[in-house]
Amino acid sequence: MKTTSALSATGLARTHETMTAHVASGAVPGLVTLVSRRGELHVEAIGVQAIGRAEPMRRDALFRISSMTKPITAVAALLLVDEGLLRLDEPVDRLLPELADRRVLKRLDGPLEETVPAKRPITVRDLLTFTMGFGIVFAPPDSYPIQRAMTELRLGQGFPNPALPPAPDEWIRGLGSLPLMHQPGERWMYNTGSDVLGVLIARASGRPFDAFLRRRLFDPLGMRDTGFSVPPEKQGRFSTSYLTDAQSGALVLFDDPATGQWSRPPAFPSGGAGLVSSVDDYFAFGDMLLHDGEHAGVRVLSKESVALMTRDQLTPEQKAASAFPGGFFDHHGWGFGVSVLTADDSTPRRIGTFGWDGGMGTGWYADPREDLTTILMTQAAWTSPIPPPVFRDFWRSAYEAIA
Repeated sequence: MKTTSALSATGLARTHETMTAHVASGAVPGLVTLVSRRGELHVEAIGVQAIGRAEPMRRDALFRISSMTKPITAVAALLLVDEGLLRLDEPVDRLLPELADRRVLKRLDGPLEETVPAKRPITVRDLLTFTMGFGIVFAPPDSYPIQRAMTELRLGQGFPNPALPPAPDEWIRGLGSLPLMHQPGERWMYNTGSDVLGVLIARASGRPFDAFLRRRLFDPLGMRDTGFSVPPEKQGRFSTSYLTDAQSGALVLFDDPATGQWSRPPAFPSGGAGLVSSVDDYFAFGDMLLHDGEHAGVRVLSKESVALMTRDQLTPEQKAASAFPGGFFDHHGWGFGVSVLTADDSTPRRIGTFGWDGGMGTGWYADPREDLTTILMTQAAWTSPIPPPVFRDFWRSAYEAIA
């Protein structure tokens, strides 16, 4: 078998065949794969950028990375922790007075007026670990009064919708007007902590969140194509976004590059799900974390902060109380903005692998034991928290390509 020092040419050919089959089946219009191991990098673009159009998928195509924004937001917060502008266990009240003196619902499905005092303040660590006591409710929309209130205040708790939320100060005021769903530190609740972090980072740094990311993270790492919107001169590289119709199973248009929601800067740059990026940009970010905060000779984050971020931070009680579907916490933990594999999850990934997915069709994982990075970018949104076949097959084939 022909090999390089780190990746098998035969294995990479099988990866190509597997991914080509998913495109040919119509599961996704196109995709970009990246496999990197021990300094060897393999990137491939397959398919087209949009259904019914001839433009081939390209390596520098831009994708809405949705929840892959969360690790970036966590790193931005840890940059400020490294500098002493934030402390992990300090209450957020100093910079976010809107979230001081919290009240907590007596029960999740109860009226908003039935509350008890919070037992303690929300801390920076709570935001990073998603244990602030507020997040996405995994129930049909508007099932509970708290969900209806979130919708009315445009807090952006569902599928990424950049045009919906108001500007950061109004957004945080709206959040502060609501009670928490659970006591701070009691359980893991998805998403909202990252959006709050975006507001906190802006106030701690004295810069708008998007400007802080550009100056302190994107520019040092050479992430020239990552941002909260796509300017006109890059529209030709911006892939079209699709959802799956529940009845027919067909892909249907969700967001058009030229006229859609990412074609203009949002009022609220969402730290939870707002970014657009390319496979090479995200590789620079992920490679930095895989190598203790440094990429291409540029140190971004301290080794100590990377170790904290990529280690499981949750207690068994916090996991048990979580309502995240699919038995996720049977084999995963949560660090700061990333999942951490803690037990066999029926994929070939090794324990200690960290990363996260984007529900609009993207995923990134770093395996320290193998010095392996895998990134898959597609335009087709996931239909559930269970990874779709194209992702499972990509992870399997990437590991099979290890020489």
